[in-house]
Amino acid sequence: MDQFTTASLTAERLAEHHLADLVALHLDPEVSRYIGGVRSAEATKSYLTVNMAHWDQHGFGLWALRTRDGAFAGRAGLRHILVDDTDEIEIAYAIKRTLWGQGLASEIATALTHVGLSQLALPSLIGLIVVGNAASRRVLEKSNYVLERSTQRNGKDVVIYRIRS
Repeated sequence: MDQFTTASLTAERLAEHHLADLVALHLDPEVSRYIGGVRSAEATKSYLTVNMAHWDQHGFGLWALRTRDGAFAGRAGLRHILVDDTDEIEIAYAIKRTLWGQGLASEIATALTHVGLSQLALPSLIGLIVVGNAASRRVLEKSNYVLERSTQRNGKDVVIYRIRS
């Protein structure tokens, strides 16, 4: 499933031609605040390489998001991550700051949850949220994820939300 659409967005499999848009997204300190911090162009290029390889290995991964008029809107997807020595499938999203407040994160979270649980038949998905990121907590709660527990990841306090098929 290389592409899908929602009411407001088109999602296309992350590819090399998305690098410039990803660099701009990852250089925004507000967007990057809860996703590991600002990334340099070189770090974003490595990030892109890792995420394209995830697609090749697992058949799913991150998608670049575009608005109906074709403008880059962010990135979102499903990916394997190791949390407390357990392989999990994480829902992840980052929307351009100029598009915040329009419900796009909730829209893409709902779509990704459907893709993961219904189309890919995954048993569960998690959302890993840095403590303090109230907006992402609300997004997952609206998508019927349930707060499961707190832990630490990369030196930060995080909470894990889960939804099961």
